[in-house]
Amino acid sequence: MGFTIGGTRGIGQIRTGSRRRGRTTEATVVAEYTGLWGWAVIPGARAASGKCSCGDARCAAPGAHPLDFALEVPAGATLDEAGKAWADVPGASLLLPVGRSFDILDVAAPVGRRALVRMERMGLPLGPVTATPDGRCQFFVAPGAAAGLPRLLYRMGWDDADLDLRCLGPGDHITAPPSDRGGLGPVRWLRPPSPDTATAPPEARLLLGTLAYICHRSRS
Repeated sequence: MGFTIGGTRGIGQIRTGSRRRGRTTEATVVAEYTGLWGWAVIPGARAASGKCSCGDARCAAPGAHPLDFALEVPAGATLDEAGKAWADVPGASLLLPVGRSFDILDVAAPVGRRALVRMERMGLPLGPVTATPDGRCQFFVAPGAAAGLPRLLYRMGWDDADLDLRCLGPGDHITAPPSDRGGLGPVRWLRPPSPDTATAPPEARLLLGTLAYICHRSRS
């Protein structure tokens, strides 16, 4: 049983079916990401009391990195496939690989929330946006933003500004809602994905000016 973006099978139907077959909550969410939004999901480590489940006492990213031994659940995976994959890694966090369907503009949470309100008032195109428990907001933008960020900041006149703004791209991963990040609490959606924004998030240049301006104002 598969899922298609924009098809007649909705999230509520997926959840109903999952309860009927005894699926885990994590597997159901994985199936939503892979089947509805077209994103791959990677099982990730968890953290408690500052210690990572990977067992490395010197782990650089406790509870916020992929498990070395776990397999990626590819985009398009069905609920059955997601259930089988997550049965091998019970309790794993849900990570999304960056640089494929989207890149991420990452800013401090107060900046992100203010910027989001302003962007909505301006009618700017917006993709999904998350809030992390460590005080960041993450804006999903079209792939390629990480490589093009220095050039975009230069063209906008922000290249020499001290901005708390970074862009995640290929090789990076983000913790997906509702998973816990680093033992600090769950990641939450400020703007959840939709069929349109999941497959075609906005170009970074459309959001970068507002984010850079508010970042700059917040530091002055």
